Amino acid sequence: MNNLRSGLLPYLFAIALALGSFSSALSQNPSPSADFYVALEGKDVWSGKLPEPNASRTDGPLATIPRALELARELRRQDPGRGRPIVIQVRGGTYFLEAPIVFRPEDSGTEQAPTVIEAFPGEKPVLSGGRPISDWHVDSRGFWVAELPDVREGKWDFWQLFVNNQRRYVARLPVKGYYRIAEQVPSSPRTGDKGFDRIRFAGEDIKSTWKNLGDVMVMVFQQWSVAKMRVAEVNEPERLVTFTGHTGTTAYWAAFRTGHRYIVFNVAEALGSPGSWYLDRPQGKLTYVPLSGETPDKCEVIAPRLPELVLFQGDVPGRRWVEHIHLRGLTFAHTNWVLPPEGQFFPQAEVGLGAAIMAWGARHIAIERCAVRHVGEYALAFGAGCKHNRVDGCELIDLGGGGIKIGHAGRASWGAVHAMPEGEEELVSHHTVRNCLIAHGGRLHPPAVGIWIGQSPYNRIEHNTIQDFYYTGISVGWTWGYGRSEAHHNEIAFNHVHTIGQRVLSDMGGIYTLGIQPGTYVHHNVFHDIECDVYGGWGLYTDEGSSQIVMEKNLVYRTRTGGFHQHYGRENRIQNNIFAFAEQHQVQRSRPEPHISFFFERNIVYWDNNSPLLGGNWQDGQFRTDYNLYWHAGGQEVLFPGNLTLSQWQEKRGQDQHSLVADPLFVDPKSGDFRLKEGSPALKLGFEPFDYSKAGRLDPPVLTGDLPPVPPAFDRPE
Repeated sequence: MNNLRSGLLPYLFAIALALGSFSSALSQNPSPSADFYVALEGKDVWSGKLPEPNASRTDGPLATIPRALELARELRRQDPGRGRPIVIQVRGGTYFLEAPIVFRPEDSGTEQAPTVIEAFPGEKPVLSGGRPISDWHVDSRGFWVAELPDVREGKWDFWQLFVNNQRRYVARLPVKGYYRIAEQVPSSPRTGDKGFDRIRFAGEDIKSTWKNLGDVMVMVFQQWSVAKMRVAEVNEPERLVTFTGHTGTTAYWAAFRTGHRYIVFNVAEALGSPGSWYLDRPQGKLTYVPLSGETPDKCEVIAPRLPELVLFQGDVPGRRWVEHIHLRGLTFAHTNWVLPPEGQFFPQAEVGLGAAIMAWGARHIAIERCAVRHVGEYALAFGAGCKHNRVDGCELIDLGGGGIKIGHAGRASWGAVHAMPEGEEELVSHHTVRNCLIAHGGRLHPPAVGIWIGQSPYNRIEHNTIQDFYYTGISVGWTWGYGRSEAHHNEIAFNHVHTIGQRVLSDMGGIYTLGIQPGTYVHHNVFHDIECDVYGGWGLYTDEGSSQIVMEKNLVYRTRTGGFHQHYGRENRIQNNIFAFAEQHQVQRSRPEPHISFFFERNIVYWDNNSPLLGGNWQDGQFRTDYNLYWHAGGQEVLFPGNLTLSQWQEKRGQDQHSLVADPLFVDPKSGDFRLKEGSPALKLGFEPFDYSKAGRLDPPVLTGDLPPVPPAFDRPE
């Protein structure tokens, strides 16, 4: 079956490219005329049929997209058999939304006549959930101060600020780096065994005299998760800080351990570093410390207000879907996130977060050549009842959380995070994410991931570039162990995932899988530069119960802990991959079980440091390795567990009967050129060369305008 799939792959890929090019050609050419226009100078009492006001200013474009949708619904009622799209074109400029744009079942189009909301040709509209701040006065320190009555009255709160298209961080301590927990302490009597709710700090790291102490956030880095907690009480003599909420679990991985790192945000007394800011909520006063050269009259300052910008709001219980709506060429920006009164903690991947664009009960939705920037949570999320949706050619950049969630849309009101779908209609499936740039994530929520797929089958993730995250690049699964799993038959292909982890968190992978996943196929991807904090920076990572997954023709290099790691699972096939330059060991296997863990065949493993070839547990023999090529470029002898040579490993363990220790003859591996020279011994073992240069985005990196500056990153631990 695998040989058949490999043989058909070039033909299928050529067909997919042809169809994709045809679709792309259609989507990149806006409609020659629109049914309705929206413009900043428009009015909702006008007809919307003119792209600009007429000479007498008695008619012209509309002012809002919601009004255009009302007229589109009326147009469909008048022409129920319409055979062409209803097109709404949005003129350039920034639209500060008063509320999210909501698409309901009555806004649905048809396959032949979708509802299209797109940018006017040659213009770049921005739909913003923020509010511009311009009424500044400069105090004696040179700091800018703005009075915000809505904040003082409790109508508005925010934890982000954007100045000249770049994220600015709220005042923090320490100004650079991290504090360390001085000692792990038991939870307070109030919380008991419900979770962890306090830490002991060192010296004077936290003070009871800080202004607005209840508005201070302590961000505690655990292993693969982060707790964001509000301060309830500071006991300076005991050096104890107690939080208003707790983690909700006493599992070891959620503990506030001795030596764990933390940062304290929104500290008025820390204000002073250029680019920092502080929001005094009781007084309704925002203070910003400008960078050199910044002046109030030449800076655009935006604070976010809306948590969501677009909602596809189908009626899942009633089986009424939002269908056939296309968004093209639009930029979505400035969404809000506010720390809840009890703080916030999610066990993994920040999966409970919301998103700037959220959908449930949505089908045949296309989001093409759009940008999502400067957001507080995830960029997009597809929840219950979503099927056959497509995200193509988009840029998701500067993300407080992650990129895209498929399988859960966040927010408690949308159902439990771990809930299984009830029946086929609630199942989330058949999504395509293609040709996207997903970058600079986790700026508020470090454990968020680039693309997350939970309990969702038949999705295709292809030709995306995912970079600059602090946790996993792509996560697929969400069943721990061998229980029921709906994440199967997912295809992860031709993606370029790099600069992951960055020593901020632990236990991550370029791709991370969970649970039984027959039909899941991970191929022709490139994963590199994956660094963990304490442990667990892998390229291909099959975690708890991962089973029946095929991972082949992937290039993995410069990882911290290993190119491939399996915690435990069953009968995965890891074949025809290149693993190079891992730091601690090259391949890792953890838990032995009474079945075959995986087949590791026709791979090239190449390294040049003092780390061992195989790490972990290899004593039970419940794995199969063969036809592999191993080479230590530094000249050291290649040894297997127990300090066995290849021949001893073959004789005593029965593994790698046809494998070789030989130089694969890469062209220039140190420079990232892993092409094979003529005569490579890998070819004699049946290794099939693959073109890894095709991984990542197909189109130029900028489709919707200049990319914003890279947002400041979390510091690497010392």
